[in-house]
Amino acid sequence: MSSSITCTSLSFSWPDGSPVLSGLDVAFGPGRTGLVGVNGSGKSTLLKLIAGELAPARGAVRVAGEVGYLPQNVTLDTALRVDEVLGVAARRTALHAIEAGDVSEEHFETVGDDWDVEERALAVLGELGLGHIGLDRTVGEVSGGESVLLRLAALLLRRPDVLLLDEPTNNLDLYARRRLYAAVSAWPGVLVVVSHDRELLDLVDQIADLHAGEVTWYGGNFTAYEEALAVEQEAAERTVRVAEADLRKQKRELADAQVKLARRKRYGQKMWDSKREPKIVMGARKRAAQESAGKHRILHEEKLAEARERLDEAVEAVRDDDEIRVDLPSTAVPPGRDVLTLRDLRLAYGARVDGSFQLRGPERVALTGRNGAGKTTLLRTVAGELPPVSGEAVAHVPLRFLPQRLDVLDDELTVAENAARLAPGATNNRIRAGLARFLFRGARADQRAATLSGGERFRAALAALLLAEPAPQLLLLDEPTNNLDLASVRQLTTALESYEGALIVASHDLPFLQSIGITRRLLLEEGELRETNGGFVVTGD
Repeated sequence: MSSSITCTSLSFSWPDGSPVLSGLDVAFGPGRTGLVGVNGSGKSTLLKLIAGELAPARGAVRVAGEVGYLPQNVTLDTALRVDEVLGVAARRTALHAIEAGDVSEEHFETVGDDWDVEERALAVLGELGLGHIGLDRTVGEVSGGESVLLRLAALLLRRPDVLLLDEPTNNLDLYARRRLYAAVSAWPGVLVVVSHDRELLDLVDQIADLHAGEVTWYGGNFTAYEEALAVEQEAAERTVRVAEADLRKQKRELADAQVKLARRKRYGQKMWDSKREPKIVMGARKRAAQESAGKHRILHEEKLAEARERLDEAVEAVRDDDEIRVDLPSTAVPPGRDVLTLRDLRLAYGARVDGSFQLRGPERVALTGRNGAGKTTLLRTVAGELPPVSGEAVAHVPLRFLPQRLDVLDDELTVAENAARLAPGATNNRIRAGLARFLFRGARADQRAATLSGGERFRAALAALLLAEPAPQLLLLDEPTNNLDLASVRQLTTALESYEGALIVASHDLPFLQSIGITRRLLLEEGELRETNGGFVVTGD
């Protein structure tokens, strides 16, 4: 029997009652599927339900075959050895004992038929560019991106029939992404991937679009999906225009009919008053006229109601990706003003900035480099979260730092309460007006942070920082497009286009960096920060 996933009448809500999925029917067969949809549509929740991480409120999930699941946020115990993460530690220990002359039966039972376990483990690490790590190091010695690849390596060693990947390229540098692309391209079974990475989504065989609680299928990769969706949306917009014209026509016809009926009524009353015909004849005509008028009115009202219904259906088919609006003049930095000074800086874990580095005016800096090079450490040092080993990092303007894990939010508080925490002097109306610019309108501002999707959580965190007092004139962003769908990336780009302060962005997402008007490019490589004049530097082979 071939591997497959079948979800029947699947429903799920958060503990506070917020619905995520309701009566969803979907099936995934062999091949690579890209699961797309706006943030909050339920993509990650669906993967967790399939993986058994969550239990549905109603409905059922049936999986033919073993499931391997790579979650969006990979958290590993830093004390674990690499062989423990890969799940081969016990067999490896038994194998070494046998090689050392210990022929206890329990060792042979542990090894089973897997005599080449070390070679296979090292081969998988090599395929993912982790050959230099070996099996004896601990998780605490590898970078965040490498820990993601370690989890993937563990799945590849298990060889599950069904592989679920949730934003697998988060935190991966360009070199590591290429390794992951190769693994996805070679996957032989059922694969479902949620991602905002266009290059990864262009490797899939079909796209499953989760929108308004239903899945629509599109053959081909993400580029083909976008083209098909554009054609659909153009047709939907034409349908809206036709429906709007029909509604206007029905309104005119109803008004015309009402005018004609009023004239007939006045004429009939005039005939009745003048008594030009026998009373019984005039009474019959009056009743007939009233019946006719009633039928006409009902007919036109029904047509008008049908026209409104057609317009509502047409409008529903048009997708509305709202844009974030950031009009915060207090964040503006005049050209030439000193924003940040780094001087002979030595960072924890070995990275350094030799001499003096100056950031002036509303410059936009891209900070690039391999996983583990020290980009996050540098940002945390500039933000004052980590003390430098030596030297200094001096910010001359108010700054805010948005880390990868978005831990600036308190999960127990609502979106509005989180924003108010950072702006204690602001009124409730001012906070809510500001949040509306970030698409948290009305009741959405009262959602608890714990119930937000990845993209919603990012928007809430960004809103809280930009609405803070004092307003930040330097914004530090660490991998900001992680966990964002493509619509949210466009929203973020729009927001940053209107932000008037200085910006330092650590990111591996080159299309995003190129879209936000980067003015300087810094590369952190082999522990040294240096400026690059040309395009973005891609490290690795």
